[in-house]
Amino acid sequence: MSDQPIPAPAPAAGPDTLARLLEGREKLTAELARVIVGQEDVIEQLLLALLAGGHCLITGAPGLAKTLLVKSIARIFDLDFQRIQFTPDLMPADITGTEILQESENGRRLAFVPGPIFAHIILADEINRTPPKTQAALLEAMQEHQVTAAGTRHPLPEPFFVLATQNPIEMEGTYALPEAQLDRFLFNVVIDYLPEADEVKVVQRTTAGRPPDLQPVFSGDDVLAFHALVRQVPVSEEIVASAVRLAAASRPHQPGTPDFINDWVNWGAGTRAAQSLVLGSKARALLKGRAHVTLDDLHALALPVLRHRILLNYRAEAEGIRIEDVIRRLLEERR
Repeated sequence: MSDQPIPAPAPAAGPDTLARLLEGREKLTAELARVIVGQEDVIEQLLLALLAGGHCLITGAPGLAKTLLVKSIARIFDLDFQRIQFTPDLMPADITGTEILQESENGRRLAFVPGPIFAHIILADEINRTPPKTQAALLEAMQEHQVTAAGTRHPLPEPFFVLATQNPIEMEGTYALPEAQLDRFLFNVVIDYLPEADEVKVVQRTTAGRPPDLQPVFSGDDVLAFHALVRQVPVSEEIVASAVRLAAASRPHQPGTPDFINDWVNWGAGTRAAQSLVLGSKARALLKGRAHVTLDDLHALALPVLRHRILLNYRAEAEGIRIEDVIRRLLEERR
């Protein structure tokens, strides 16, 4: 069964949880604006992923403040942050931890030493530069929020998020993420270059002095309460059916699949895509101050939810078709 990972038991979402979220949203935006220029859509998608309890794949060229953005969000949410640089020689134990022999009063014994994955927010930097064996070390952590070493399960701290980056330019010496792992990411967030005016502001800020110290706005317990609140947002059966139909329409050679999908798509989105659309839409509705989900929420999140779950074929590549073109055309046919 395909389902989104459900975090460990969270603090109950009391009547003041929504008020705390809406009040803190303005403070959060103001704090981020002190260090991040522009990128409003990117920031919103990352916040939605945190509210929904999902992981993010971040795609962007070097120098676009991916690491700074993730560190800033971790600081504002007052969460432990670890950055792991993925390299070809990185081993699974370098991420999850390992057992070492230690001296004790009762003699020598094996003791588990936690790896860097034991933090609230993990920045998996350039995840596609490490071999599949090491990439797979993240699978259990992302889905089960635990690490198994020598037959013993070690729960990860809650809340737990993996924010993985990919460089779309340098493809030599990289290992494409398998579809099963890509499907674990709630969103694929794309960071692009800023407009000239915003880029000027970035250069001015970064060459004028030290960056400001950000102040925490939320806590880890707040995040867990937000998770519970998001799942309580009501959603109509018609909205859920729309999410399912949108995901199903991306699968080639199925009954009712559009011709352009059969022509350009090799592999479509699965059930997790529909789950991600609904869960992300619930978080977006809350962030917008609404207690119900609309079709606009689904359509607004179609790109980050579907772009890493649809695999184009050689014909689409030869014709210069981008994944975004396919998703937008799907949306147009579903309106």
